[in-house]
Amino acid sequence: MKKPLLGISMMAESEFVSAILPLLQSSSIEVLEWSFDTFYNAKEPVWLSDLLNFYSENSRLIGHGVYYSLFDAKWNDRQKIWLEKLKKEVHKRQYNHLTEHFGFMNTENFHQGVPLPVSLHSQTLQIGKDRLHRLQDAVDISVGIENLAFSFSVDDVKEQGLFLDQLIEDIDGFLILDLHNIYCQACNFEVDMQEIIQSYPLDKVKEIHLSGGSWQESIYGKKSIRRDTHDDDIPDEIWAVLPSVLLQCKNVQYVIIERLGHSIKTERDKQNFLSDFIKAQTIINDLDWSGRENRFWSKKEVNISKKPLEDIVLYEEQTRLTKLLFDNVEPSLIKKENFQYFNTKIWNEEMIMTAQNILKKWNPY
Repeated sequence: MKKPLLGISMMAESEFVSAILPLLQSSSIEVLEWSFDTFYNAKEPVWLSDLLNFYSENSRLIGHGVYYSLFDAKWNDRQKIWLEKLKKEVHKRQYNHLTEHFGFMNTENFHQGVPLPVSLHSQTLQIGKDRLHRLQDAVDISVGIENLAFSFSVDDVKEQGLFLDQLIEDIDGFLILDLHNIYCQACNFEVDMQEIIQSYPLDKVKEIHLSGGSWQESIYGKKSIRRDTHDDDIPDEIWAVLPSVLLQCKNVQYVIIERLGHSIKTERDKQNFLSDFIKAQTIINDLDWSGRENRFWSKKEVNISKKPLEDIVLYEEQTRLTKLLFDNVEPSLIKKENFQYFNTKIWNEEMIMTAQNILKKWNPY
Protein backbone atom coordinates (compact mmCIF):
# COMPACT_ATOMS: atom_id res chain seq x y z
CA MET A 1 0.00 0.00 0.00
CA LYS A 2 1.13 3.53 -0.70
CA LYS A 3 1.33 5.82 2.29
CA PRO A 4 -1.75 8.02 2.79
CA LEU A 5 -1.89 11.29 0.90
CA LEU A 6 -1.65 14.46 2.98
CA GLY A 7 -3.83 17.44 2.14
CA ILE A 8 -5.97 20.29 3.38
CA SER A 9 -9.62 21.21 3.48
CA MET A 10 -9.77 24.05 0.96
CA MET A 11 -11.05 27.47 2.03
CA ALA A 12 -11.69 30.41 -0.28
CA GLU A 13 -10.66 33.25 2.07
CA SER A 14 -7.63 35.29 0.96
CA GLU A 15 -5.84 34.78 4.31
CA PHE A 16 -6.09 31.02 3.89
CA VAL A 17 -4.89 31.08 0.29
CA SER A 18 -1.92 33.21 1.32
CA ALA A 19 -1.04 30.73 4.07
CA ILE A 20 -1.10 27.65 1.82
CA LEU A 21 0.67 29.28 -1.12
CA PRO A 22 4.13 27.93 -0.12
CA LEU A 23 2.64 24.43 0.13
CA LEU A 24 1.04 24.74 -3.30
CA GLN A 25 4.26 26.07 -4.83
CA SER A 26 6.25 23.13 -3.42
CA SER A 27 3.56 20.60 -4.49
CA SER A 28 3.30 19.49 -0.84
CA ILE A 29 -0.50 19.37 -0.86
CA GLU A 30 -1.06 15.89 -2.28
CA VAL A 31 -4.85 15.94 -2.09
CA LEU A 32 -7.51 18.63 -1.78
CA GLU A 33 -10.76 18.24 0.13
CA TRP A 34 -13.53 20.55 -1.05
CA SER A 35 -16.85 21.25 0.72
CA PHE A 36 -18.67 21.59 -2.59
CA ASP A 37 -22.09 22.46 -1.17
CA THR A 38 -20.81 25.64 0.49
CA PHE A 39 -20.76 27.10 -3.04
CA TYR A 40 -24.08 25.66 -4.22
CA ASN A 41 -25.57 29.17 -4.14
CA ALA A 42 -22.46 31.16 -4.97
CA LYS A 43 -20.20 31.64 -7.96
CA GLU A 44 -16.71 30.18 -7.67
CA PRO A 45 -13.85 32.60 -8.37
CA VAL A 46 -11.91 31.62 -11.50
CA TRP A 47 -8.71 30.91 -9.52
CA LEU A 48 -10.62 28.53 -7.20
CA SER A 49 -12.26 26.68 -10.09
CA ASP A 50 -8.88 26.30 -11.78
CA LEU A 51 -7.31 24.92 -8.60
CA LEU A 52 -10.12 22.44 -7.96
CA ASN A 53 -10.09 21.37 -11.60
CA PHE A 54 -6.32 20.80 -11.46
CA TYR A 55 -6.65 18.43 -8.50
CA SER A 56 -9.68 16.77 -10.10
CA GLU A 57 -7.82 16.12 -13.37
CA ASN A 58 -4.99 14.52 -11.41
CA SER A 59 -7.33 12.27 -9.34
CA ARG A 60 -6.45 14.15 -6.16
CA LEU A 61 -9.80 15.72 -5.20
CA ILE A 62 -12.19 14.48 -2.50
CA GLY A 63 -15.60 15.92 -1.63
CA HIS A 64 -16.96 16.80 1.80
CA GLY A 65 -20.65 17.68 2.19
CA VAL A 66 -22.02 19.85 4.98
CA TYR A 67 -25.73 20.51 4.41
CA TYR A 68 -27.41 17.26 3.31
CA SER A 69 -28.53 16.52 6.90
CA LEU A 70 -28.48 12.75 7.01
CA PHE A 71 -30.92 12.24 9.88
CA ASP A 72 -33.77 14.66 9.27
CA ALA A 73 -36.80 12.51 10.03
CA LYS A 74 -38.89 14.27 7.40
CA TRP A 75 -37.74 14.31 3.79
CA ASN A 76 -37.83 17.80 2.35
CA ASP A 77 -37.24 19.66 -0.91
CA ARG A 78 -33.92 20.98 0.38
CA GLN A 79 -32.48 17.45 0.48
CA LYS A 80 -33.93 16.61 -2.93
CA ILE A 81 -32.41 19.75 -4.47
CA TRP A 82 -29.11 19.04 -2.69
CA LEU A 83 -28.87 15.62 -4.35
CA GLU A 84 -29.71 17.07 -7.76
CA LYS A 85 -26.94 19.63 -7.41
CA LEU A 86 -24.57 16.88 -6.22
CA LYS A 87 -25.15 14.92 -9.43
CA LYS A 88 -24.14 17.97 -11.45
CA GLU A 89 -21.07 18.52 -9.25
CA VAL A 90 -19.71 14.98 -9.64
CA HIS A 91 -20.34 15.24 -13.37
CA LYS A 92 -18.38 18.49 -13.50
CA ARG A 93 -15.41 17.22 -11.46
CA GLN A 94 -13.86 13.87 -10.66
CA TYR A 95 -14.02 13.20 -6.93
CA ASN A 96 -12.23 10.17 -5.49
CA HIS A 97 -14.89 9.82 -2.81
CA LEU A 98 -17.58 11.77 -1.01
CA THR A 99 -18.29 12.30 2.69
CA GLU A 100 -21.00 13.79 4.89
CA HIS A 101 -21.45 14.76 8.55
CA PHE A 102 -23.17 12.66 11.19
CA GLY A 103 -26.16 14.48 12.70
CA PHE A 104 -29.33 16.37 11.81
CA MET A 105 -30.02 20.03 11.03
CA ASN A 106 -33.82 19.88 11.00
CA THR A 107 -36.09 22.74 10.02
CA GLU A 108 -35.40 25.43 7.44
CA ASN A 109 -35.05 28.06 10.15
CA PHE A 110 -32.37 26.22 12.09
CA HIS A 111 -30.32 24.24 9.58
CA GLN A 112 -27.46 26.65 9.03
CA GLY A 113 -24.29 24.76 9.89
CA VAL A 114 -25.51 23.09 13.07
CA PRO A 115 -25.27 19.29 12.97
CA LEU A 116 -26.89 18.19 16.24
CA PRO A 117 -26.41 14.68 17.66
CA VAL A 118 -29.05 12.13 16.78
CA SER A 119 -30.72 9.74 19.16
CA LEU A 120 -28.90 6.41 18.79
CA HIS A 121 -32.18 4.57 18.27
CA SER A 122 -33.08 1.80 15.81
CA GLN A 123 -35.64 4.01 14.04
CA THR A 124 -33.10 6.83 13.75
CA LEU A 125 -30.70 4.31 12.22
CA GLN A 126 -33.27 3.36 9.59
CA ILE A 127 -33.83 7.04 8.70
CA GLY A 128 -30.07 7.50 8.35
CA LYS A 129 -29.72 4.42 6.17
CA ASP A 130 -32.51 5.61 3.88
CA ARG A 131 -30.85 9.02 3.41
CA LEU A 132 -27.41 7.47 2.97
CA HIS A 133 -28.72 5.00 0.38
CA ARG A 134 -30.19 7.90 -1.62
CA LEU A 135 -26.88 9.71 -1.41
CA GLN A 136 -24.97 6.64 -2.60
CA ASP A 137 -27.51 6.06 -5.38
CA ALA A 138 -26.76 9.55 -6.72
CA VAL A 139 -23.02 8.92 -7.21
CA ASP A 140 -20.73 6.16 -8.46
CA ILE A 141 -17.97 6.76 -5.90
CA SER A 142 -17.64 5.51 -2.34
CA VAL A 143 -19.43 7.44 0.40
CA GLY A 144 -18.28 7.97 3.98
CA ILE A 145 -19.49 9.56 7.22
CA GLU A 146 -17.55 11.72 9.69
CA ASN A 147 -17.86 11.18 13.44
CA LEU A 148 -19.39 14.08 15.37
CA ALA A 149 -17.53 16.18 17.96
CA PHE A 150 -20.56 17.01 20.02
CA SER A 151 -22.56 14.67 22.26
CA PHE A 152 -25.13 15.22 25.00
CA SER A 153 -24.10 12.23 27.13
CA VAL A 154 -21.19 9.88 27.71
CA ASP A 155 -23.37 6.97 26.52
CA ASP A 156 -23.64 8.61 23.09
CA VAL A 157 -19.86 9.06 23.01
CA LYS A 158 -19.25 5.38 23.65
CA GLU A 159 -21.95 4.12 21.27
CA GLN A 160 -21.35 6.37 18.25
CA GLY A 161 -18.72 4.07 16.70
CA LEU A 162 -21.03 1.05 16.65
CA PHE A 163 -23.91 3.15 15.33
CA LEU A 164 -21.77 4.48 12.47
CA ASP A 165 -20.57 0.97 11.65
CA GLN A 166 -24.18 -0.20 11.28
CA LEU A 167 -25.10 2.92 9.29
CA ILE A 168 -22.55 2.36 6.51
CA GLU A 169 -22.59 -1.45 6.25
CA ASP A 170 -25.23 -1.78 3.48
CA ILE A 171 -23.32 0.42 1.01
CA ASP A 172 -19.82 -0.76 1.97
CA GLY A 173 -19.20 2.78 3.17
CA PHE A 174 -16.29 4.16 5.17
CA LEU A 175 -15.52 6.53 8.03
CA ILE A 176 -13.69 9.78 8.44
CA LEU A 177 -12.07 9.58 11.86
CA ASP A 178 -11.80 13.18 13.02
CA LEU A 179 -9.29 13.13 15.86
CA HIS A 180 -10.13 16.59 17.14
CA ASN A 181 -13.78 15.56 17.37
CA ILE A 182 -12.67 12.66 19.54
CA TYR A 183 -10.41 14.98 21.56
CA CYS A 184 -13.45 17.20 22.25
CA GLN A 185 -15.44 14.23 23.53
CA ALA A 186 -12.53 12.97 25.61
CA CYS A 187 -12.14 16.37 27.29
CA ASN A 188 -15.84 17.05 27.79
CA PHE A 189 -16.72 13.64 29.22
CA GLU A 190 -13.38 12.72 30.83
CA VAL A 191 -12.91 9.58 28.74
CA ASP A 192 -9.49 8.49 27.46
CA MET A 193 -8.99 9.28 23.76
CA GLN A 194 -7.72 5.77 23.04
CA GLU A 195 -10.82 4.25 24.62
CA ILE A 196 -13.05 6.25 22.28
CA ILE A 197 -10.85 5.51 19.26
CA GLN A 198 -10.99 1.78 19.97
CA SER A 199 -14.81 1.90 19.96
CA TYR A 200 -14.76 2.72 16.22
CA PRO A 201 -14.41 0.18 13.37
CA LEU A 202 -10.87 1.29 12.51
CA ASP A 203 -10.63 -1.05 9.51
CA LYS A 204 -13.34 1.11 7.87
CA VAL A 205 -11.46 4.38 8.34
CA LYS A 206 -10.38 5.73 4.95
CA GLU A 207 -9.72 9.33 5.94
CA ILE A 208 -8.40 11.08 9.06
CA HIS A 209 -9.07 14.72 9.94
CA LEU A 210 -6.72 16.87 12.02
CA SER A 211 -7.67 20.29 13.35
CA GLY A 212 -7.63 22.59 16.35
CA GLY A 213 -10.37 24.24 18.33
CA SER A 214 -11.14 26.42 21.32
CA TRP A 215 -12.18 26.33 24.95
CA GLN A 216 -15.51 27.65 26.14
CA GLU A 217 -15.73 28.84 29.73
CA SER A 218 -17.85 26.61 31.89
CA ILE A 219 -21.32 27.95 32.68
CA TYR A 220 -21.21 26.23 36.05
CA GLY A 221 -17.67 27.23 36.96
CA LYS A 222 -16.29 23.73 36.43
CA LYS A 223 -13.92 22.52 33.71
CA SER A 224 -13.94 24.32 30.35
CA ILE A 225 -15.76 22.83 27.36
CA ARG A 226 -13.75 21.89 24.28
CA ARG A 227 -15.31 23.09 21.02
CA ASP A 228 -14.55 21.93 17.47
CA THR A 229 -14.15 25.43 16.05
CA HIS A 230 -11.32 24.77 13.53
CA ASP A 231 -9.65 28.06 14.43
CA ASP A 232 -6.41 27.15 16.20
CA ASP A 233 -3.36 24.89 16.11
CA ILE A 234 -3.60 21.10 16.39
CA PRO A 235 -3.28 20.09 20.10
CA ASP A 236 -0.31 18.06 21.38
CA GLU A 237 -2.69 15.30 22.53
CA ILE A 238 -3.66 14.66 18.91
CA TRP A 239 -0.06 14.54 17.73
CA ALA A 240 0.63 12.02 20.50
CA VAL A 241 -1.98 9.52 19.24
CA LEU A 242 -1.66 10.13 15.50
CA PRO A 243 1.15 7.61 14.73
CA SER A 244 -0.61 4.73 16.47
CA VAL A 245 -3.98 5.65 14.92
CA LEU A 246 -2.45 5.70 11.43
CA LEU A 247 -1.02 2.23 11.95
CA GLN A 248 -4.27 0.87 13.38
CA CYS A 249 -6.34 2.19 10.47
CA LYS A 250 -5.25 -0.40 7.91
CA ASN A 251 -7.17 1.19 5.02
CA VAL A 252 -6.46 4.88 5.59
CA GLN A 253 -5.79 6.72 2.31
CA TYR A 254 -6.04 10.41 3.19
CA VAL A 255 -5.02 12.71 6.04
CA ILE A 256 -6.67 16.13 5.89
CA ILE A 257 -5.83 19.22 7.94
CA GLU A 258 -8.76 21.57 8.57
CA ARG A 259 -8.62 25.27 9.46
CA LEU A 260 -11.24 27.98 8.91
CA GLY A 261 -10.01 30.50 6.36
CA HIS A 262 -10.70 33.62 8.41
CA SER A 263 -8.88 32.24 11.48
CA ILE A 264 -5.38 32.72 9.99
CA LYS A 265 -5.03 36.38 10.91
CA THR A 266 -1.37 36.92 11.80
CA GLU A 267 2.04 35.84 10.53
CA ARG A 268 2.31 33.63 13.60
CA ASP A 269 -0.98 31.91 12.70
CA LYS A 270 0.37 31.28 9.22
CA GLN A 271 3.66 29.85 10.48
CA ASN A 272 1.91 27.62 13.01
CA PHE A 273 -0.39 26.30 10.28
CA LEU A 274 2.60 25.49 8.06
CA SER A 275 4.36 23.91 11.03
CA ASP A 276 1.36 21.65 11.68
CA PHE A 277 1.36 20.58 8.04
CA ILE A 278 5.06 19.73 8.11
CA LYS A 279 4.64 17.85 11.39
CA ALA A 280 1.90 15.67 9.86
CA GLN A 281 4.04 15.16 6.77
CA THR A 282 6.98 14.01 8.89
CA ILE A 283 4.89 11.56 10.93
CA ILE A 284 3.44 9.99 7.77
CA ASN A 285 6.84 9.74 6.08
CA ASP A 286 8.47 8.14 9.14
CA LEU A 287 5.96 5.28 9.45
CA ASP A 288 6.37 1.89 7.78
CA TRP A 289 3.62 1.41 5.19
CA SER A 290 4.85 -1.85 3.70
CA GLY A 291 2.64 -4.93 3.56
CA ARG A 292 -0.66 -3.05 3.61
CA GLU A 293 -3.31 -3.05 0.91
CA ASN A 294 -6.22 -0.69 0.27
CA ARG A 295 -9.71 -2.14 0.25
CA PHE A 296 -11.30 -2.34 -3.18
CA TRP A 297 -14.71 -0.69 -3.36
CA SER A 298 -17.51 -1.46 -5.78
CA LYS A 299 -20.98 0.04 -5.71
CA LYS A 300 -23.55 -2.24 -4.10
CA GLU A 301 -27.12 -2.52 -5.29
CA VAL A 302 -29.40 -1.35 -2.49
CA ASN A 303 -33.18 -1.42 -2.64
CA ILE A 304 -34.51 2.10 -2.26
CA SER A 305 -38.20 2.73 -1.69
CA LYS A 306 -39.83 5.21 -4.04
CA LYS A 307 -41.04 7.25 -1.08
CA PRO A 308 -38.35 8.33 1.40
CA LEU A 309 -38.70 6.89 4.89
CA GLU A 310 -40.17 9.36 7.38
CA ASP A 311 -41.12 9.35 11.04
CA ILE A 312 -43.42 12.22 12.00
CA VAL A 313 -43.01 11.64 15.75
CA LEU A 314 -39.23 11.76 15.44
CA TYR A 315 -39.48 14.84 13.18
CA GLU A 316 -41.69 16.64 15.69
CA GLU A 317 -39.26 15.77 18.49
CA GLN A 318 -36.27 16.99 16.46
CA THR A 319 -38.13 20.23 15.77
CA ARG A 320 -39.20 20.64 19.43
CA LEU A 321 -35.69 19.94 20.70
CA THR A 322 -34.14 22.42 18.27
CA LYS A 323 -36.62 25.10 19.36
CA LEU A 324 -36.02 24.41 23.07
CA LEU A 325 -32.31 24.85 22.50
CA PHE A 326 -32.72 27.91 20.31
CA ASP A 327 -35.02 29.55 22.89
CA ASN A 328 -32.43 29.00 25.64
CA VAL A 329 -34.79 26.97 27.80
CA GLU A 330 -33.18 26.08 31.12
CA PRO A 331 -31.23 22.77 30.73
CA SER A 332 -32.85 21.30 33.85
CA LEU A 333 -36.25 21.80 32.18
CA ILE A 334 -35.08 20.23 28.91
CA LYS A 335 -33.96 17.19 30.91
CA LYS A 336 -37.54 16.85 32.22
CA GLU A 337 -39.13 17.02 28.76
CA ASN A 338 -40.95 13.89 27.66
CA PHE A 339 -39.36 12.51 24.46
CA GLN A 340 -39.77 9.10 22.85
CA TYR A 341 -36.51 9.23 20.88
CA PHE A 342 -34.25 11.46 22.99
CA ASN A 343 -33.17 10.33 26.46
CA THR A 344 -32.74 13.86 27.79
CA LYS A 345 -32.78 12.67 31.41
CA ILE A 346 -29.17 11.49 31.15
CA TRP A 347 -27.92 14.52 29.22
CA ASN A 348 -25.14 16.69 30.61
CA GLU A 349 -26.50 20.17 31.43
CA GLU A 350 -23.23 21.80 30.42
CA MET A 351 -23.49 20.21 26.98
CA ILE A 352 -27.10 21.37 26.60
CA MET A 353 -25.88 24.93 27.23
CA THR A 354 -23.09 24.39 24.71
CA ALA A 355 -25.63 23.28 22.07
CA GLN A 356 -27.59 26.47 22.75
CA ASN A 357 -24.43 28.54 22.22
CA ILE A 358 -23.67 26.73 18.94
CA LEU A 359 -27.18 27.39 17.63
CA LYS A 360 -26.94 31.06 18.58
CA LYS A 361 -23.60 31.37 16.81
CA TRP A 362 -24.96 30.09 13.49
CA ASN A 363 -28.43 31.64 13.83
CA PRO A 364 -27.89 35.04 15.48
CA TYR A 365 -31.28 36.49 14.53
